Amino acid sequence: MTSELVTALSGLTGLAMIALAALRGWDGWLALKKLELERHETGDAISLIDLADMRERLRK
Repeated sequence: MTSELVTALSGLTGLAMIALAALRGWDGWLALKKLELERHETGDAISLIDLADMRERLRK
């Protein structure tokens, strides 16, 4: 019974880690899309630099 509990808790921990990583990726994707929308509105060079920086952070 103890090994079944350890297996279940390990599975839940792994699932929680995957969910947190997915949520972090989703948040980064939303931030990227927000920067893209702002770039279309303004079109300035600073927005392009911010967008490139955000893409680089998402790749890591």
